[in-house]
Amino acid sequence: MSPDTPGPAGRSQDTGSTTAFGFLAHPISPGHRNQIRGLDLFSRLLDEHRDAPRPPGTRYSLPVPLFETVTSATGARCSGEVRYLPYTADQMLRRPATARSMVAAEAAGLRDRGARLVGLGGATSIVGDRGLWTAREVGVPVTSGNSLTVYAAHRELLHVVRLLGLAPERTRVAVVGYPGSIGLAVAKLLLEDGFPLDLVCRRGSRSPHALLRHLDAAHHDRVRLVDDIGQCSEETRLFVCASSAGGLVDPERLRPGSVVVDVALPRDVAARPRDGHDVLVVDGGLVSAGDGVTVGGGSLPSPTQQLNGCLAETVVLALEGRAESFSLGRELDLGRVRAIGALAVRHGFAPVPLASFGRPVADEEILRLARYFRRTDAPSAAPRPGAAASAEGEDTAQATRRHFRNRVNPPMARLFEAHGMDRVFTHGAGCTLTTTDGTEYLDFVAGYGCLNLGHNHPAVTERLRHFLDRGTPTFVQYVSMPLHTAELAERLSSVAPGRPERVFFSNSGTEAVEAALKVARAGTGRTRLVHTDNSYHGKTLGALSVTGRARHRTPFEPLLPDTVSVPYGDLDALRAVIDGAAAFIVEPVQGEGGVVLPPEGYLKQARELCRRAGAAFVLDEIQTGLGRTGALFAADHDGLDPDVLCLAKSLSGGLVPIAATLCGGDLWDAAYGSTDRSMLHSSTFGGGNFAAAAGLATLDVLADEDLPRRAREVGEYLRRALRKTCEPYRFVREVRGIGLMTAIEFDGDFSGAVRSMADELLTRLPGDLHTLADWLPEDLRSALSRAGSALESTMGDLMCLRFVGGLARDHRILTFVTANRNRVMRIQPPLVLTTAEADRFVTGVEAVCRDLALHSDLEAWLPPEV
Repeated sequence: MSPDTPGPAGRSQDTGSTTAFGFLAHPISPGHRNQIRGLDLFSRLLDEHRDAPRPPGTRYSLPVPLFETVTSATGARCSGEVRYLPYTADQMLRRPATARSMVAAEAAGLRDRGARLVGLGGATSIVGDRGLWTAREVGVPVTSGNSLTVYAAHRELLHVVRLLGLAPERTRVAVVGYPGSIGLAVAKLLLEDGFPLDLVCRRGSRSPHALLRHLDAAHHDRVRLVDDIGQCSEETRLFVCASSAGGLVDPERLRPGSVVVDVALPRDVAARPRDGHDVLVVDGGLVSAGDGVTVGGGSLPSPTQQLNGCLAETVVLALEGRAESFSLGRELDLGRVRAIGALAVRHGFAPVPLASFGRPVADEEILRLARYFRRTDAPSAAPRPGAAASAEGEDTAQATRRHFRNRVNPPMARLFEAHGMDRVFTHGAGCTLTTTDGTEYLDFVAGYGCLNLGHNHPAVTERLRHFLDRGTPTFVQYVSMPLHTAELAERLSSVAPGRPERVFFSNSGTEAVEAALKVARAGTGRTRLVHTDNSYHGKTLGALSVTGRARHRTPFEPLLPDTVSVPYGDLDALRAVIDGAAAFIVEPVQGEGGVVLPPEGYLKQARELCRRAGAAFVLDEIQTGLGRTGALFAADHDGLDPDVLCLAKSLSGGLVPIAATLCGGDLWDAAYGSTDRSMLHSSTFGGGNFAAAAGLATLDVLADEDLPRRAREVGEYLRRALRKTCEPYRFVREVRGIGLMTAIEFDGDFSGAVRSMADELLTRLPGDLHTLADWLPEDLRSALSRAGSALESTMGDLMCLRFVGGLARDHRILTFVTANRNRVMRIQPPLVLTTAEADRFVTGVEAVCRDLALHSDLEAWLPPEV
């Protein structure tokens, strides 16, 4: 029999009988210990309330009802009991005699309750003698579990090496914790694989010969003994840590690209590496159960992922019916290590996928470290078919994810990865985006309104190529009168509502709003700025001061003084505050507020209130302008003539940053109409010819293709189809919008769900738990109630996010929620959308609706009654 061949199957195929096991665990940190103490307290209270108090003198351990039965992928079954010793290793090591007695007593208790095999786990090193003393003392087979722990750690490292395409003979690995039982066995396996090693050990007075005597003499020339991890070789970036002390490795001292397989409990790497440091810590020595493994009855989610190898070894031996002392002593038998690993895999337990501090580790996270290693030409190092490899061995998507994660926004990168949104697009045309692997998506986000003309409209791109080919100067606005900028200002003034006489150019919507607020204050000599609840005008300080959403404002307060918010659509509230104000800023449709349309006549009457009060009427058309609502400007629907008009987003066709603040001549002259005031507000990049050329081309396309009319007609077609599709589903509250600015609002009401779940548990668990809950202090009850309400609210938000995810994942259609309201899905495609593309979107929405239909929507599945 080869070393990798499992031994006799024992009872593994006898599904009608089981082998009982016991396992001793202990907390690995003070917080973990307090968790166990809390569970113990709760368990005792439960016992007392069901008139089943524990016998006097009961102490030490807490039963954990997680592994009462295990059914493996082969159909083999076993039963078991896991008990937690309520003390950390440090606490027990301070009183070794007491600890030995405690472990022996608990192991004997497991034996007396029917365990034919006891796993010691971390208690092995606490008691000492590598489990031999406990086996003799208790009189039942015991195992440290170290063999499967070693197997898992070894396989985890090899998985990293394979992904990185490294040659073992040219890749030095450091083993921390040699010559401990796990460190020694891992070192032997790696030496057999051909790796040169740095062995990090506490040498003390021991000679190199004494330390190396455990290894084959033929391997001694590939081994270096070092006292500290800082003494490892310059090229060492792979580590296996298996000390018994914990906390030996500071990730900040590791070189970028390092990978640590941390087997130690407590951890040798105690803190997660900071974002951007390019150090990966793998939770070492763990295995996860596949789909074929069932823990408990299988009706509820079970703890089957990232199991400690020592526990998993005990379970696998029990599944095999092998009640034997399998892993004892310092020097583990490598044949047994391989054999228990093969058995574990056969029963459905494997070391991959990897995890880091409890979170799954995708292969891409390892591949992004490849640039720090010298790769080989091994087949395993080849990029995936169709992937464009970079110089560092990454394809374009992998490199982009790494750069974004490390240098742009790490939390957002994690969010994108968790929700499958970490796609990378390399081509865009019209309403279609294409990823690096050729997958096409229908874009119904359109840059949050930046792409009214679609991606890379050929008329605009051609105009910009012509601009560059002619060598036209771009940034000459402060030493000359820029040609294209002046022409664009004239064109905008001729088509904008109210025929404004002045145009200030900048680079983004929030800058356009800043310019509007400043011209209103400077031109009126007043300070008060009135805005609406649920509004969104940008995230610079001034624009944020008139944004009506606390979530965006609170972290940056105090904001601008003398700003007042009124309800959107409430003329009486506006009338009460507008006298003496510098400006009232309002959106004709609240886009980020959830595509909220104003009441009939509201905007026109608000404009008249401003006129009578001498306040500037500022209309924010950053999202609604340039055809989005079915007219060139949303103001055209009501015949408005704003004092100030803000434009941005699609003004350049989505190709160049540009924004414009248009205002009447009287207001501008009052603010900046003298030589010494003419430059009070300026922008270095604002007013450049290149962006203006894009703006001129965009206005031409909007007119030539009559895109406002198309938005009106296709938008109405789309909303009719969506209303018909969504009508049977009660979780869809409303489909609303104007032009191609549409929203689906979901009914996210999960109120009462948490309280109902709590009542269910309190009622069905043994004992009078309702009385126990009544004992809780009032402040705790209030905190739990708030937490429950927050959870219910989050469940409502998740409904919309799940819908967005379903469209993207299953139908390759991109949508997203609005900034102010997480239960509203924005539908804002380019204005070049065809009815066929609209039909595809409706088909996808119908499929996701059917997938999400709950019991309350049962009628949606039934034929209509006759």
